[in-house]
Formats: sequence, structure tokens, C-alpha cells
Amino acid sequence: MKLKFIGATESVTGSKHLVITEKGKQILLDCGMYQGMGRDTDELNRHLGVNPENIEAVILSHAHIDHSGSLPLLVKEGFRGKIYCTEATFEVCEILLADSAHIHESDITIINKRRLKDHLSPLKPIYTIKDVDRCMKHFRTIPYRSEFRLNDELSFMFTDVGHITGSAAVHITSHEDNKNTRLTFTGDVGRYTDLLLKSPETFPQSDYIISESTYGDKLHEAGDDAAKRLLEVVTRTCVEKKGRLIIPAFSLGRTQEIVFVLDKLKNEGKLPNIKTFVDSPLSVSATAIVRKHPEAFNEALREYIKTDPDPFGFNNLTYIRDAGESKELNRINEPCIIISASGMADAGRVKHHIRNAIGDARNTILMVGYCAPRSLGAKLLAGEKQIHIFGEFYEVRAEIDSIQAYSAHADYSELLKYLEANQKSKVKELFLVHGEEDSKTAFKEKLRAAGFPLVSIPQKGNVFPLT
Repeated sequence: MKLKFIGATESVTGSKHLVITEKGKQILLDCGMYQGMGRDTDELNRHLGVNPENIEAVILSHAHIDHSGSLPLLVKEGFRGKIYCTEATFEVCEILLADSAHIHESDITIINKRRLKDHLSPLKPIYTIKDVDRCMKHFRTIPYRSEFRLNDELSFMFTDVGHITGSAAVHITSHEDNKNTRLTFTGDVGRYTDLLLKSPETFPQSDYIISESTYGDKLHEAGDDAAKRLLEVVTRTCVEKKGRLIIPAFSLGRTQEIVFVLDKLKNEGKLPNIKTFVDSPLSVSATAIVRKHPEAFNEALREYIKTDPDPFGFNNLTYIRDAGESKELNRINEPCIIISASGMADAGRVKHHIRNAIGDARNTILMVGYCAPRSLGAKLLAGEKQIHIFGEFYEVRAEIDSIQAYSAHADYSELLKYLEANQKSKVKELFLVHGEEDSKTAFKEKLRAAGFPLVSIPQKGNVFPLT
């Protein structure tokens, strides 16, 4: 068995790794899109880096677009196999991939306007909603902890990693040359202190591990401090300054966490009487899916819903799907909280809300998750005084703040805890992906110090034999 690294090697996004068996069969682990790469994003996402017709199957760790977003293109360009994932991941992919298609069609209109000015021919969307419909027919769901025989050489199993609803680590066993070789792909690892989901499961001993390293050089704030910080930001912005609080948040996971914290503050009598809006059709649909899967909830949330059956709803909270109602939010002349996608502020309705709020010092833009270096969210966090939105420049007068405790990614101490479930001396090689260079380098040193004998940082296109 060999392992070829295709994506998420030079950045956090674009997860894509190829397993090649002794007989030449090819299995793809994830098929994600690049995000937050500035003007390079579209061009990067037009090249899969694999021949779709040669891929026998895709094993998908979870539904986030940087892990699943290129699947419609894979099918469009000739993939005919199955896409294996958990049941909840399938349900989330239905809405996320459809939303991704709409974003591509919208973005390409803007790109083509620029190309027209440069006397260049127009581009077509990377894929459309029809491509997504065709793609969804290739999905097959597999339960957690159920060994599935993929072919005569490989079998695999999913375990829960607590990152988002339906997320999983993938554990592949190769049955080649009369011996078993075990490979684990962590996907994205969640938190042991997650507000909503169970902690990551321990996993069977592996010979090789592909691990994410998003926060390989960072420790998150404590959860209790984060709730206090959120209340402080709400009070300062909406009560003291009479402004608007704009929270860019990923539709699945982060949005539900923020709403849950506000729900708890409301029940404790601490939340000011301020109108709150979740303005994202995708977030509305994602919240419905989260509600549908209480088996993923941790024990604390299970106890909480005994007294509050709806942890994602409270008085003064309104979920908005309609575009007209979304536009009306900009005409509300009173303090409010607006939670909207996307989390990196690079797409979706939140860009409109940021554009309308950024020039007023009473307002606050609160970032609550990871932002790729060239994303709009990262530029705001870096303190840029002028930002570019929808072809125009805007002065940054609003307050920019961040709370990183709400991240759905494990920090380096949690990643170590997760990986140390394995006997280190038996792990022949551990590969670090899904992290910026500094993060991977720092985490490599921590892993070596913890006792993992061989830790590698692969480059795009590198091939490693797994013996």
C-alpha cells in the first residue's frame, strides 16, 4: 500500500489523500476544496490532482467544504464509484454542497466581470446544482464502529472525533501480502470540552497516522472564560455603544455553539434584552440536522435539554432564510446580534452585514473560528485599516474582536491526548497535514518530544510506501 498526498499539505484547506493498493486500486480520503486563498482559490479548485476515472471509492471524514467540496467536480469529471460516510455527514453534505454550488455560480459572475475588463474569456462555474444532484447519488452511509470490506485488499471503519455532527476518523486495514497494515486518518479532531458533542473516541492501534494540525502550536481559551467574554462583547457593543454585533460563523457547529451559549445566558438572566438573528438559510438547515442527531450530544447537553428542550432557540432569537428579510436587517435602527455565514467571512450573507457595519465605531465584528491567512476574516484580525468587499474599499472603523475557545478543532494538547491513545513505539510514521507551516513544525516537535519516533510533514505530490 502507498500513500500520496494531494491536498491540505501547504495549507489548512483542500483535504485530499490517495491510498494506492498493491494491485493499483485507488481510494481517495476526502475530496475537499481550497478556501480563503484569495484570487488563487478558484484556479486551485479547478484541478483535482487525480484522475477521477481511476478512483474506486472515496472515504469522507466529514462534510465541511474543505473536506467534501470537490466531490461534485470529481463526479462531473468521471468518478463512478461510491462515496462512503456516516449518515449525518450525508445529510449535511446535501445542504453544504448545494450551497457551495450556488456560491460558485455567484462568484463566477463577479470573476467574469473582472475577466471581461481584462479582455479574457469568461469561465464556467466549477460545478452547478445539477452536478451536486448527480454527486449525491454516489453516497453510501456506514455506521460508526462497523468494519466495512471495501474490496479484496482493504477494509475500513469510522470512529467519532467530535468535530461536527457526523464527523469521523477513518481507520483503513490493508490485507496485502498475508499481513495487516493499519492506517488512521484523523480528519478534523474535535474538542474534549466541546459544548455540544461527545469527546473524540479512542481508536485502534495504527501503524501509520495522518493527523490534522490546525492548532498544532496553540492552546484555546477555557470554555467558561469564552462565555464570559461573549457576554462582555455583547454588553459593550449592544448596551454601552448601542451598536450591532456581527458574528461570522460556520453554519454547522459554530453557529449552534454560539446560539447555545446565548440560550444559557438567557436562561441565567444574564443576556440583555437584545434582538438576535441567525441569518443564513444554510445555518437554519444545519441546525435542523443537529437537532435530529441527539445521539451525538455530550452528557452535559443531554442534561440541559431535560429542562430546556430547545437549546438552539430562545425569546428574541429569529432564524432567517428569506433574502428580503435578510436585507431588512440593515434597516433595523437598534442594537442587535447577527450571526451569519461564512465563518471566514469570505462568502455568504455575512459579507453584506460586514460591509454595512464596518464603517461605524459603535459596531463590533467578532471572529469565533479559524480564518485562512488570505481570507477577509484574517485581514480583519490582522488589523488592516481598509478592506475590499464586493469590488469596493471600506475603512475599518468598527471594533474587531475574537474568541477562539469556540473552535471545533482540538488544540495541540488535545491532539496529543487523542493520538496518545496509541502505543507510540508501534506507530511507524505519523504524517502532519491540514495546518499552516508554523503550526505543523511546532506540532512535529511536540510529537517527537512525546515519544513518536518518526513524524513527517509531506509536501504536495509526495508518495510514501506503507509496509
